[in-house]
Amino acid sequence: MPSDLLLVLPLLLPLYGALLCLAFWQREQWQTVMAGIFQVAWLVAGMILLQRVLEAEVISTQVGNWPAPFGITLAADVLSALILVTAGVIGLAVYLFSLQGLDITRRRFGYYPLLLLLQMGVAGVCLTGDLFNLYVWFELLLICCFALLSLGGTKGQLEGTLKYVTINFLASGLLLTGIGIMYSLYGSLNLAELAMLVRQPEHPNLPLLSMVSVFFLAGFGIKAAIFPLFFWLPASYHTPPVAISAFIAGLLTKVGIYTLIRLFTLLFISDLGFMLPLMVVLAALTMLIGVIGAAAQTDFKKILSFHIISQIGYMLMGLAIYTPLALAGSVFFIVHNILVKTNLFLISGIVAQRYRTSSLKRLGGVYLQQPMLSVLFILSALSLAGTPPSSGFWGKLMLARAGLEAGEYVLVGVSLFVSIITLFSMTKIWNEVFWKPRPVSVRKGSLVTPVNPLRLWQLYLPVTMLLGVILLIGVYARPLVRISEQAAERLLHIEPYTDTVLSNKAVK
Repeated sequence: MPSDLLLVLPLLLPLYGALLCLAFWQREQWQTVMAGIFQVAWLVAGMILLQRVLEAEVISTQVGNWPAPFGITLAADVLSALILVTAGVIGLAVYLFSLQGLDITRRRFGYYPLLLLLQMGVAGVCLTGDLFNLYVWFELLLICCFALLSLGGTKGQLEGTLKYVTINFLASGLLLTGIGIMYSLYGSLNLAELAMLVRQPEHPNLPLLSMVSVFFLAGFGIKAAIFPLFFWLPASYHTPPVAISAFIAGLLTKVGIYTLIRLFTLLFISDLGFMLPLMVVLAALTMLIGVIGAAAQTDFKKILSFHIISQIGYMLMGLAIYTPLALAGSVFFIVHNILVKTNLFLISGIVAQRYRTSSLKRLGGVYLQQPMLSVLFILSALSLAGTPPSSGFWGKLMLARAGLEAGEYVLVGVSLFVSIITLFSMTKIWNEVFWKPRPVSVRKGSLVTPVNPLRLWQLYLPVTMLLGVILLIGVYARPLVRISEQAAERLLHIEPYTDTVLSNKAVK
């Protein structure tokens, strides 16, 4: 398959899928079929793209045949293709869950086209080769998230959506300001050309690059929910149905971290002496505040929402240490966390549907009634906490080794402490939701929703699928470790990226 087609397929497939879903607006069954076909196609396209970049390092194309750096560049390396494949896996899982886990009204009136357009935005962020289009794709993500979070129009959803949109508009303003300053300093927005310009020590505007990096750190820091810019996340992600929140919670903050990793390895390398110590502090505080907030919660989905924040700290930790092993650890941890966090949200959704609540105080006895679900939860929870030999363990081991080698002993100590508190939070959910007897005050009520066994297994299918991938990464981690190491190598050695993009030749 030509490389040009490989790069545009992750953008065109969800776009055409969304348009077809809109064409069948009043026919929910046809929307379901079309969305499923394009979900599978998007995942397959991502897997082919990953295979190609593992062989060819970087592939690129120029939209409309305008020569770089004047046209719109699309480029893919190992990191971007790996994120796309992971997004495709959870996109398919969330789609399967929505068949029974989302009410027909939401599915009929916009859920499928919005989910596909959201995936298109993720692909655009991962594949874009210039700063302005990076901003445009993030705005598409913002619009789709706004629509999905508010889909259904409940009071809690609208309140959470307003908080999400307000703070992300601020982030967008910071990003647009940073992009404008970057263009005024270097006269270009193409990432490959900027990477060459910022590496010229005699450039007169080099001292001003630090100011630009602060705008991008703040802007993408809000979108990634790093400390102290995380407060919007736990107020928003628990409000919509799980078929919506699982995809957003599992992926969107990681796209923000992906962008920080991309920019601070490609553009802001002259400012690392100031930024890396700051990132060390931010990573430690993000881990601590997130896990402490989770430990204080008494709601299943709110605990998981706060754990998104603490896990973001681990990903930022790899960038802060800035060694090949540390960056590889961040890449591995991003993939692991996208899968595990999505799976835990889906499990919380099954519990909430069955018992009409996600409050720990009103739940209990799930282990006796749904032993299969209990096993799915405990394996996913142990992976999130990083117990050996789970996927989370390997990611944290890589980061801890990198931190010890770099002399960041305090940061490593914080990460290990946070792992213990994470295990405590997961144990808290296990004890309150699955193990303890159901409270007497709610046993005789009408809180338990009867579920058809076939429908229940349709809810279990995507959770089991994701858990299978998580367990495979845990017991057979070496392939993903190698891919993560290759991604880190390409991040630190940018010559293949810049040469491929600026030569205007895509690898055939």
